[in-house]
Amino acid sequence: MIPQIETKSLSEQKKHQEEQLPALLQYISERSKFYSELFKKNNIDISKIKTLEDLQQIPVTTKDDIQNRNDDFICVAPSKIIDYITTSGTLGDPVLFPMTDKDLDRLAYNECISFECADSTSDDIFQLMTTLDKRFMAGLAYFLGIRKLGAGVVRVGGGIPELQWDTINRINPTAFVTVPSFLLKLIEYAEANGIDYKNTSINKAICIGESLRNEDFSLTTLGQRIKDKWDIKLFSTYASTEMSAAFTECAAGKGGHHHPELVIVEFLDEDNNPVAEGEPGEVTITTLGVEGMPLLRFKTGDLCSHYSEPCTCGRTTIRLGPIVGRRKQMIKYKGTTLYPPALYDILNNIEGVTNYVVEVFTNDIGTDEILIRIGCENIPENFEKDIKDHFRAKLRVAPQVKFEDIDVINKIQFPELSRKPVVFFDKR
Repeated sequence: MIPQIETKSLSEQKKHQEEQLPALLQYISERSKFYSELFKKNNIDISKIKTLEDLQQIPVTTKDDIQNRNDDFICVAPSKIIDYITTSGTLGDPVLFPMTDKDLDRLAYNECISFECADSTSDDIFQLMTTLDKRFMAGLAYFLGIRKLGAGVVRVGGGIPELQWDTINRINPTAFVTVPSFLLKLIEYAEANGIDYKNTSINKAICIGESLRNEDFSLTTLGQRIKDKWDIKLFSTYASTEMSAAFTECAAGKGGHHHPELVIVEFLDEDNNPVAEGEPGEVTITTLGVEGMPLLRFKTGDLCSHYSEPCTCGRTTIRLGPIVGRRKQMIKYKGTTLYPPALYDILNNIEGVTNYVVEVFTNDIGTDEILIRIGCENIPENFEKDIKDHFRAKLRVAPQVKFEDIDVINKIQFPELSRKPVVFFDKR
């Protein structure tokens, strides 16, 4: 079932959000020390903020604000908090996001309608390959959403291909929730162990954490490699702890659908002005219906384009294009502007590259330098030149390349306490 609000006109969706806005502003004015001080400091009369356009009178909230004043954003007493979640902070220390019972219900609703968007029903059985521990939101959110959907779930967690295949054989799940690059490891294990992976119960994968699509919605190299090997349906999702919501693709594969009942979304340039449809802007969100730690005009750091024409699935909501990069991860290399996903897409298409990390640092003349540390089993003759030629062909510039042991790169990708692989290191 598509929520009724998500089939209404954009003007009706806007009206619905504007009806919710006064309650949000009043709530954070009374309960959030950060926002009450922000309103006073900027002489903002919240009673005059009546439209979404009026929000532009209010300064944006940044990740540094939350990092520096985490406790001042929390709007509930400890006795109201059910679940404690953290996310990585800009200064290294984790940021706390408390969840009330109402917040967990909201999270379950979001994931339920997101799964439905991705062609999922109560008849599905999901193999959940994300962690439920380590104070992580994603695994919990997926579990709650699957439960609300009425579908089955097998909590396998990440890694261990042997256990994943044992689960498939024993329980016959129909869908994965996974980081897409892990699908290649599953395929590799199946091929090495004589498993007929193309004839299993699996028919789709809800993919998180890595991009499956280019800006024109064609599959990335990673997505195409998976499809070439295993023709299951792939659905991209974009989500963050801060918004406690997700933008999930439908079968049309033309961007992640907005849930206007949960989040107000803006797309802003570097000066915090709205960008035009089809132009990259920073995803900036205002949460609706959050009790524990609501956010107002929070800049996520993620850059993407947005589109407003109705979708063939019947939803009329705004759609988010693929994330092209993070504002703070922009690289100026030899006169070319790059974002890390463009580097990943090339590396994922080079046979012989097993794993890698990308490091960016400032060289001795004060400009950006890129070093790609690559793990591979053997190094063919002229391999470094071939790799650089790939980069020159696609991006016009070639980074430094260093070959290392696969296990060394693997340890760098998975530092202690990490909940997901880390492949980008900004040392500027």
